[in-house]
Amino acid sequence: MPWEMQHKHTTQTALLLSPWLLVFVVFWLYPLAHALYLSFTDYATLTNTTTWIGLGNYERLFQDEVFWTALGNTSFFVIGTIPFTTIFALILAVLLNRELRFTKFFKSAFFMPSVTSLVVISLVFTNLYAGDGTINGILDMLGLPFPEHGWLLDTGLALPAIMAMEVWIATGYYMVLFLAALQTIPNDLYEAAELAGASAWEQFRLITVPLLKPTLTFVVVINTIKSFQVFVEIYVMTRGGPLDSTTTLIYQVFVAAFEKSDQMGYASALAWVVFVLIGIFAAIQFKFLRVKS
Repeated sequence: MPWEMQHKHTTQTALLLSPWLLVFVVFWLYPLAHALYLSFTDYATLTNTTTWIGLGNYERLFQDEVFWTALGNTSFFVIGTIPFTTIFALILAVLLNRELRFTKFFKSAFFMPSVTSLVVISLVFTNLYAGDGTINGILDMLGLPFPEHGWLLDTGLALPAIMAMEVWIATGYYMVLFLAALQTIPNDLYEAAELAGASAWEQFRLITVPLLKPTLTFVVVINTIKSFQVFVEIYVMTRGGPLDSTTTLIYQVFVAAFEKSDQMGYASALAWVVFVLIGIFAAIQFKFLRVKS
């Protein structure tokens, strides 16, 4: 009888999980495996023919100067945005965790960019960054130097300009995550620390930060994955220019797969390299931000 109940329970569990498993296999596992297969082939999309070339795409990839440029740009984007996004989101969460006037308004205002269309935001910032845009107009009024032809046409400023926009967009989303975590911390801990003579900074360092470590790990890892996949902003604002100064790995995958003929195998190899890099970065972050039980 116990065996029959266990078998029935297993069957019911499998039936309940089957929709998710079906979606997982069809839309995630199969495309991943098929892309791995294509990365070892020369796949002609027009004729739907494949020629096995082994590691040819990977050898070509590591000899491609554009790949190394895209890798450098992507790494710079990841390393340059994550600290600012995380710090700003945590500061805003701590400030908004207090019972102050207009708190709900500010929560909504800071969160709004993260739920607004990336295409719309990219078009707005393209105009702001233009040579005759608002930003240059303000800098001109203040007597400060500015790029006359626009921020996105300067090889040294285009990528940092997009990074600044990305920080502005993402900060509100991670602020909400930190805010939710802050509200789970018991007030008794702060009251006891205050009675013990701990300053506000000591309370933040010794109570808030340790208890936020699981959320901090989640935020950093998710933000890393998202930053490695930056694409819409690049596609809308610069198309990888000027002179490949904003070309990223995912944008290079798109160009190889859809804008250049018969390079789907090469694009698959590049996509798998990105997949492995994201896994390595995530593993390193989990190691250094590991939550001790």
